[in-house]
Amino acid sequence: MSSKIEQIIEEIEEYIDGCKPQALSKTNIIVNKEEIEELLRELRMKTPEEIKRYQKVLANRDAILADAQAKADAIIKEANIHTTELINEHEIMQQAYVQANEIMAAAEAEAQKRLDAATLEANNFRAEAMKYTDDMLGNLQNLIRQTMEGHAARYESMMSSLNNFSDILASNRAELEPALREGGSGEEPEE
Repeated sequence: MSSKIEQIIEEIEEYIDGCKPQALSKTNIIVNKEEIEELLRELRMKTPEEIKRYQKVLANRDAILADAQAKADAIIKEANIHTTELINEHEIMQQAYVQANEIMAAAEAEAQKRLDAATLEANNFRAEAMKYTDDMLGNLQNLIRQTMEGHAARYESMMSSLNNFSDILASNRAELEPALREGGSGEEPEE
């Protein structure tokens, strides 16, 4: 992962850490939509060059296939011209016919081979780009989940501490209650 992406992910984590919890919720936080969108825009802008290259190859896939088709058409055209020339020569007409068919078959096989190779290469680039993007999104998803779990644990710990303090205060008040009923003298009555 590139250091620029790691830096933006750290900024997102720091931003989430700094967000206030939503009232009466242990897991929800209040997020400024513009700030989180800006951080996500930055993350998109820092996409590694190899992803951009894969996207460019995918975008140019039609051009690659068209180029392969044009080369195949040129080979076929050349084969057709050659076939016509051989047929025009009367004394070797039979041989020309056989030779023309062989050239046509070879041209078609070469054209199909080039088309298959271009399609395979474009599909491989696409698969690699999708895998890389999925990995990046998975890492971001794990980071967000871990951050949310960390905040939930801290919130639960704070609530537990507040409950303990509340229990201690209730206990202290209960100990003061007999003295308050006897007039607040602070002395214990004699029996």
